[in-house]
Amino acid sequence: MQFDSWTDLIDMGGHGLYVWLSYGFALLVLFFNVVKPWWQFNHTLRTLAKKIQREGNSQ
Repeated sequence: MQFDSWTDLIDMGGHGLYVWLSYGFALLVLFFNVVKPWWQFNHTLRTLAKKIQREGNSQ
């Protein structure tokens, strides 16, 4: 499909709102699929470091 102008590309024949919202939602889901495990991994590392430090201080 070819578009004559950038406005036609954005409008997508009157379906632009749904198309771009779908792309935006998909990118948001992909973003969270990358960021959430990374955040949980770092949180787990911090929690384990605190636990190790507490156990080391109690001995």
